[in-house]
Amino acid sequence: QLSCLLKMVTLHGIPKDLDSYPKDLLLFLSPSDYAATGSCSQFFINIGKANVDVLPREAPRRQQLLLEALACLKVPGTQINEENAEILGRLVCDLGGEYIRSSGGSLLKDLSQCGSFLPDQEEAIRDVISSGNTTFGPPAAWSAFTLSELSGLIPVLDHSILQQIPK
Repeated sequence: QLSCLLKMVTLHGIPKDLDSYPKDLLLFLSPSDYAATGSCSQFFINIGKANVDVLPREAPRRQQLLLEALACLKVPGTQINEENAEILGRLVCDLGGEYIRSSGGSLLKDLSQCGSFLPDQEEAIRDVISSGNTTFGPPAAWSAFTLSELSGLIPVLDHSILQQIPK
């Protein structure tokens, strides 16, 4: 339905008020199409606010959006800083384990918004948390506030991490 709606909206070219349309609509538009109304980073700020789950995780379109976002943001290697993580929004949920490890704790809060993880993402999250080299510190120093900040990651934590968290 969204794809069809986008075809209707863009029938006579890209409208100048495209930012006022539902963000989910942009999932079916390419950054080059959007370029007439704004920058690629603005495009991905809007995409980051969209419900990317409209597209299945394995969908080529969703994978392409992530690749285009990383290229637009000129991400060097696999390290994502907090500013870029904020722009990526829900697309951080599609980053592989190598990005999660390289980025350290800067992705944890954003990742806690994701509904599910692939096994390599889970392993990377556990590695980052176990290292203690995050803004949240080692699990032994966590408070109830920390747990609420990272609540979406609790199902990923294994016994060795959970037993370190103070009661």
